[in-house]
Amino acid sequence: MFEPLRTERLLLRAFRAEDVAGLVARRNHPDVARYQDWKTPFGADRAEALVEEVIAMGEPQHDGWWMAVVCDADGGAVVGDLALHLGPGGRTAEVGYSLDPAHWGNGYAVEAVEALVAHCFEELGVTRVFGMLHPDNIASAQVLERTGFLFEGHTKSSYWLGDECSDDWIYGLVRSDWEAWRDRPRTPPTTVALEEVAPANERAVYRLATHKTQESFVAPMSDSFADALFPEVVDGAPLVPWMRAVVADGEVVGFVMLALVTDHHPDPYLWRLLIDRRHQRRGIGSRSLDLVEDVCREMGGSVLVTSWEEGRGSPAPFYLARGFVPTGRIVDGETEARFALDR
Repeated sequence: MFEPLRTERLLLRAFRAEDVAGLVARRNHPDVARYQDWKTPFGADRAEALVEEVIAMGEPQHDGWWMAVVCDADGGAVVGDLALHLGPGGRTAEVGYSLDPAHWGNGYAVEAVEALVAHCFEELGVTRVFGMLHPDNIASAQVLERTGFLFEGHTKSSYWLGDECSDDWIYGLVRSDWEAWRDRPRTPPTTVALEEVAPANERAVYRLATHKTQESFVAPMSDSFADALFPEVVDGAPLVPWMRAVVADGEVVGFVMLALVTDHHPDPYLWRLLIDRRHQRRGIGSRSLDLVEDVCREMGGSVLVTSWEEGRGSPAPFYLARGFVPTGRIVDGETEARFALDR
């Protein structure tokens, strides 16, 4: 039988007969069902049959779908469910997750999936855990990314639901990737510095990467290097790039690029600010921006300009919290904003 898993805030337990009503409510909620492979209405008879099957399994079985209930660890209230499919021989595992929308935005899905992935590697001995999702389901992709999964591929017209087909995003995680993610630094670094990009560190800089869902907001390093080598011409003159590696406690963790002040471009422009996926949520982005602002002041700048694309995962909240004020201009589809350096 499956032994419950406990996290800081959650309890993952086996399904019970009394969980049918909650399962029906979740699976019929339009926001939950939008990208899923079950059709609504999802009746009580289907839910009862599914719960009976899962209870009969007792624990994850090879080549079958098993489910667990996700509960609040304190009050026991059900917040959602997890699904796990072990491949033949139990060598691989596919994960799924559905939370009640009332509990979205609290990080519960990430916390629950983290516990399930650890169980897969440590207790079930799988070699690979993976998840597949609709490319438009950004919230689901962000759950996998924040659990350490790596984007592995985009397959076209590969997922069929009735007479409709869609593309698929595939995320995967082998044990070595999981261990590296589990053991990554998570606390604020002691030191953060900007260092010149040079032969000694350029490969480490080039390997920096964001999560897949962040690529529409932060260009990959290949694009940044190309833009520095072949600068865009703006207002009749090319931008002049200034590049630095962000180094935290001696490790290259990010990248910054400015467009410097010229006769044609009177204000410095924050062209790139990228923090590697393994080092996000450590306060490094904010400390890097502090250093960038100091550099701009030393260069005689009075205003720092940047721009961002809007959407889920956009860096807009970060810059707005820092005091950047939108100018009202949309430049190449991005919101332009300015920060007064004399503050």
